[in-house]
Amino acid sequence: MIGKFYFKKALSFIAVYFLMQQVHSQQRLIYVAPNGSDKSNGSISMPVASVGEAIRRIRSASEKVVVIELRKGVYSLDTTIVLNASTLAGHKLTIRNYNSEAVTISGAKPVSLHWKKYTNRIYVADLDKGMTIDRLFMNGRPLHMARYPNYSESARVFNGTASDALDAARVARWKHPAGAYVHALHQGEWGGFHYQVIGTDSNGAAILEGGWQNNRPAPMHNEFRFVENVFEELDAPGEWYYDAAAGKMYLIPPASFEHAQFSYSNLNDLIAIRGSSAEPVVHVQIQGIRFTGTNRTFMLTKEPLLRTDWTIYRGGAILLDGTENVHVSDCEFADLGGNAVFVSNYNRQVHIEHNHIHDIGGNGIAFIGNPAAVRSATFQYNELIPYEQMDMQRGPKSNEYPQQCFANDNLVHSIGQVEKQVAGIVIDMASNISVTHNSIYNVPRSGINIGDGCWGGHLLAYNDVFNTVLETGDHGAFNSWGRDRFWLPNGQRVDSMVGLHPDLPFLDVVDPITIRNNRFQCAHGWDIDLDDGSSNYRIYNNLCLEGGLKLREGYGRVVSNNILVNNSFHPHVWFKNSGDVFTHNIVSADYAPIGIEQWGRQVDSNFFLQKVSLDAAQVNGTDAHSAFGDPGFIKPLANDYSVSENSPALAMGFRPFSMNEFGVIAPRLKALAKKPAAQGIKIYTLKEKGQRSDFLGAVIKNIEGLGERSAAGLPDEDGVLVLSVGQESLAAESGLKERDVIRKINGKEVKDMIELVAAVQVVNWQGQAEATVIRQQSEKKITLRLK
Repeated sequence: MIGKFYFKKALSFIAVYFLMQQVHSQQRLIYVAPNGSDKSNGSISMPVASVGEAIRRIRSASEKVVVIELRKGVYSLDTTIVLNASTLAGHKLTIRNYNSEAVTISGAKPVSLHWKKYTNRIYVADLDKGMTIDRLFMNGRPLHMARYPNYSESARVFNGTASDALDAARVARWKHPAGAYVHALHQGEWGGFHYQVIGTDSNGAAILEGGWQNNRPAPMHNEFRFVENVFEELDAPGEWYYDAAAGKMYLIPPASFEHAQFSYSNLNDLIAIRGSSAEPVVHVQIQGIRFTGTNRTFMLTKEPLLRTDWTIYRGGAILLDGTENVHVSDCEFADLGGNAVFVSNYNRQVHIEHNHIHDIGGNGIAFIGNPAAVRSATFQYNELIPYEQMDMQRGPKSNEYPQQCFANDNLVHSIGQVEKQVAGIVIDMASNISVTHNSIYNVPRSGINIGDGCWGGHLLAYNDVFNTVLETGDHGAFNSWGRDRFWLPNGQRVDSMVGLHPDLPFLDVVDPITIRNNRFQCAHGWDIDLDDGSSNYRIYNNLCLEGGLKLREGYGRVVSNNILVNNSFHPHVWFKNSGDVFTHNIVSADYAPIGIEQWGRQVDSNFFLQKVSLDAAQVNGTDAHSAFGDPGFIKPLANDYSVSENSPALAMGFRPFSMNEFGVIAPRLKALAKKPAAQGIKIYTLKEKGQRSDFLGAVIKNIEGLGERSAAGLPDEDGVLVLSVGQESLAAESGLKERDVIRKINGKEVKDMIELVAAVQVVNWQGQAEATVIRQQSEKKITLRLK
């Protein structure tokens, strides 16, 4: 019996061995190492030296599968690696690191710099003349172009801005202003603009070229702007300036640098996989590689995305255009000038998984189709096609868009270091994109952005998206637009047109978009922001930690079983017969309606934390069957908003959902990923006598007792007393002073800290609010800065 068992095991082992030998014989292994030679045979003992040489050898391989394995080291590219059908010649291809060794593919070119003293602080080195150098790296880390104002880690916008960055007196100091860059926020803080100085006019003002990076034309912001690439602004450690005419590199070193290694960015894109819908590139895998060192591409971000606020550059460290069954996994994208992964035009079954994307200038992952696939496409906010000229056929015109693609288990943070109209993951003109288990944080605008309704079917689930809209405004941790065929600009109503043709809002967003089981947080906007026409959404089982949820000008949204912590529901401008539903949600504060005449199909059976909020909703004719009370959150100070078994919210139809499945799941990424700070419930807990709280960096408390009432000259005990104001706090910048009593926010009376926090939370997205305070027994109005 025992003999038979071991005989069978031996036969099994032999079968597996011969199977592995057969598999091995069907694949060609090509090894690459920095100390190799491109004249070698590419074996592990005689590797080639360059990735490009390994790529060139694919065509001659007799095996069906080619695996290029990179040994430890940095591979600096002279040109972008292009993989197309001709290159692959029918082979399946994998490019990966060998045996988990540390491998970097870089767009930065090493350069030997022999430094000499130029001034007490500035060093100079000779370089070739006429070069184009966008980024300088020291020991692999980027340094800053000479800039004004100087780089500041703590500055909220652009790491430092100044309103006088382009003043004539400052420009007059510049010996060679042409070539300087100007970066600024949009006047409405809707992303940013970038310009290059091409000269000066007769008045000495800078002549600018650019500003095409935002699809909502407007002046640049008066305050949030800075300039760089100016020799006269070279005045801080870590700054550099290259004089192309003279062939000189100037540097104020950040520290000892005698033996430092320098390089400069040389490429916009590192790997471009290019095919077409007729002849796609298929079966390519890229694994375990670090990508770095690309140019900034802000001046190439020109292509408008329909009627969104965006323009784009179709490129990145990895560009996929016309592919099927491509996998990019377990890679790191760091210190890039532009985008990390860009999935452009026709793509099917693309998997972007288990990657770490951080410290880059542009977007993390983009899925963006071809506008030629869109029916009745328009490209500016105010542009529209009259109904009688509109293509009334449903869905896309062609297959030139990403479909059935996946962004799963990626850690994305600290992006948009240059461009501000970016997202951790962005979807436009695409269908059935799955975005799951990603952790996205520390971003200047949204974490996840869907720019249009074309063509729906997306799934967003189990993502952890927080610390968003950090440098801009009027946006969300999740943001979408739906300025599709049916939508009219500038608040024009489409009720009558849709009344005649009820299917009109769904001609582009063919399949519902599902947002479920995510955790969102945004302090300067909304946690979930469905803007301008966003339609056909199913939103449930989401934990919204701070900014609440907004629905504007769309149709067919169902919002159910979400928890809105310290904020509320923001319905903006609903159309007649919108079909919108808002039910079984837990809501912390008053609804914040704007321009609501019709309240959709159903707004009811919700659970409020405060009776005053339920009363206000019922005055508006909603929530006849809703209730209020303590929902019995289990551990709010640990961001666990599970409810107790006897929670009264359960009677409203609320159903608990998991609080520990948000974000990345790979152990390597989980060990690196941050989580949102826990703030607990601010609104209904501020009840105890004498309790103090923080408000915009000030310490506040309720007015309590005749003494405080008399000292302030109040007719009652309504209001919130400011006890102290922190230096350099938002409260100080707003002009709040010690002993002020806050009585109103935007004209609405606030009786206590609960009402103050609730009133401010629902207008946070505006960035400011008008406060009425009593100061030295007189009423005064001030503008509170909320970010």
